[in-house]
Amino acid sequence: MTIIYSRYVEPVLTSEATSGKRSPKPPPRIWHAIDPPFKGYQPAPSEGYQQSSCDTAIVIDNGSSLVRAGWSFDAVPRLSFPPDVARYRDRKYNRTVSYVGYNAYADATTRGQLKNAFEPGTSVVGNWDAMEGLLDQIFVSLGIEGDNGGVGRPVLMTETLANLTYSRKTMSEILFECYSAPSVAYGIDSLFSYKFNRGSSGLIISSANASTQVIPVLNGKPIMSSVSRLNWGGYQGAEYLFKLLRLKYPTFPGKLTDYQAQEYVREHCYVSQDFDREMSGFLDWTGLEDRDRIIQYPFTEHVAIEKSEEELARIAERKREGGRRLQEQAAKMRLEKLVQKEQELEYYRDLQQRIVGQTKKETKRLLDEDEFKDEAQLDKMIKDMEKSVRKARNKDLGIPDNVEEEEVPSFPLLDIPDDQLDEAGLKQKRHQRLLKSGVEARARAKVEKEQERARIAEEQRLDDERRVNDLEGWLESRRASRATLLQKIRDRERQKADLGNRKSLASQMRMKTLANLASDQPGRKRRRGGDDDNFGANDEDWGVYRQVAMGEQSDDEEEEDLDAEMKNVEAQLLKYDPGFSESKTMAAQKDWTKSLMHAFLRGPRPFDSESQQETHQLHLNVERIRVPEVLFQPAIAGLDQAGIVDTAADMIGMSSPQDRNSVLRDIFLTGGNTLFKGFEERLSRELRAVLPIEASMRIRQASDPLLDAWKGAAQWSNESSFKLALVTREEYQEKGSDYLKEHNLGNTAAP
Repeated sequence: MTIIYSRYVEPVLTSEATSGKRSPKPPPRIWHAIDPPFKGYQPAPSEGYQQSSCDTAIVIDNGSSLVRAGWSFDAVPRLSFPPDVARYRDRKYNRTVSYVGYNAYADATTRGQLKNAFEPGTSVVGNWDAMEGLLDQIFVSLGIEGDNGGVGRPVLMTETLANLTYSRKTMSEILFECYSAPSVAYGIDSLFSYKFNRGSSGLIISSANASTQVIPVLNGKPIMSSVSRLNWGGYQGAEYLFKLLRLKYPTFPGKLTDYQAQEYVREHCYVSQDFDREMSGFLDWTGLEDRDRIIQYPFTEHVAIEKSEEELARIAERKREGGRRLQEQAAKMRLEKLVQKEQELEYYRDLQQRIVGQTKKETKRLLDEDEFKDEAQLDKMIKDMEKSVRKARNKDLGIPDNVEEEEVPSFPLLDIPDDQLDEAGLKQKRHQRLLKSGVEARARAKVEKEQERARIAEEQRLDDERRVNDLEGWLESRRASRATLLQKIRDRERQKADLGNRKSLASQMRMKTLANLASDQPGRKRRRGGDDDNFGANDEDWGVYRQVAMGEQSDDEEEEDLDAEMKNVEAQLLKYDPGFSESKTMAAQKDWTKSLMHAFLRGPRPFDSESQQETHQLHLNVERIRVPEVLFQPAIAGLDQAGIVDTAADMIGMSSPQDRNSVLRDIFLTGGNTLFKGFEERLSRELRAVLPIEASMRIRQASDPLLDAWKGAAQWSNESSFKLALVTREEYQEKGSDYLKEHNLGNTAAP
């Protein structure tokens, strides 16, 4: 046996595959489980600092999923990494080390100390130590060499809509006090993306990592009083998928991480155009091979090395040779035992001859030496040994044993009165009485068996007559019997499942029974003066063992073979009921090819519980459309909010006719959570369904929903309006850290 550590996508070859036979199905497509996103050493692009001037801004898109930074003259951000920081004390070098971004996923130690700068599921900074580590990484990677540790350049930072004043205030304090920034400005990320895509008047639907926002914009100015937010984004979608998979595979041996769940949402999920219809048929066997996605986690497989024909022949010959040796040894042992038995038989026969004609005292002495009670026991021993020796000889010679007629035992001492017998005779009489009771019990059991066979034959005859005379009534009784048996089987399975749950009523009753049995003062009171334990005197007492073992409804003495009885009833229905087919039998219903649960858990292929490869697989099917559907139906995830279609429709409906036409001409999609396949088509179709027929609507997506926020901020930092929005260091010291200049991004022509 060979153990291999595998992460490949090809299936393990079976004996049929290696022998040249073609598999009836092609191997399924399998996706790898995603590794931690460590990208290795990345050199810092420090040449930008020499190209910059004092007026060149440092642009930071401070997102909760990825932080992007660069110079205002860059076409794309130079830095992009997650807002994660790992800081711990290195005992080897005796100093504190910090890993930022992708470097925080370098090994298990750094991943164990991972901290995110943002509050989980929000765009609000909650860990300012981590945020300071992110800013250190940004400024060092950009090659900033300001005097006295200051950055020496204006800083433009994006933030989410309706950011908390405390969060912006703390950020300003860090930038001015810790990094000596000469000036700072803030802007909303989704509006920057809209400006970069030349938007002027329209409706922005921004679905990012932390939330989804709907923002109406008129003449380049957002209408803040009409803004609406849905508390659902990429983070919540990944967390929802993570919970669904944990519920789907509670005993999954692999480790599912949050980062992997995020990648599965981005790579495998899509927006359904008709969710109810597609969900109802998603697990149909037709086409399930394409809809089901298999995620393979690392596993250890045991591979049996196949042997050649010559090796198999040699192994078989060794087995036969070993069998022959065992047979010879067994024959030798049987011969030795036979010789020993013959010697013992000869000894007992000699003893029988020696006690002939002896006195009672001498006879008792000779019998006591060989531990015999009387001569009768010696005679019985000699007869048994003669029979055993004869059997052994016939077996060695291959002669079949003749069936001897059973001797009718006699009990002569039972007719003799007790006063005519001595002590030994009384003992022998009691022994004969017990033997007679056993003979009579066996005779009664034999008669009862014959009566039972006769009763079953009579019931079968009556049942056949009823079937011939009244087929419909007979079939109806069989259907009722099958329904009763089916309910009993379900109750039995449910009871077994309840016994595994310590909080169920069955388990609680079982523990109560065990506690009563172990108690020194059992619940049933004994009569005064009766300290003897009379447990077992009544047949009901023995039910406690059945109750402890299987529950109250079990009956070991009269246990029914429900499965065999069900097969018998179903065989009769298959033979005589034209409306009962093979697909309706219990065995067919348990067939994996007809099981909806099997399709949900394991896809359209058989599952081998012994295969480590299949045990370490996740199957994504209905989750692929269920997770993105929350944006349109938040109620399926327990969110008490309206979907984006209802929110946008209400916002458009409350606008004036002139503003409504301006907004409908440019519905703008931005944010990474809008990149689902089919998102734009579904939104357009459902919005069109709630709008007037004469309304003119146009939906477009950002040229790059992930980077356009940073690009728009960099573009705006080169305009004259940017300098008017900057809060200088002097203004910060004079007016406080919560001071903010209101500014407009400026009107741009619509595309």
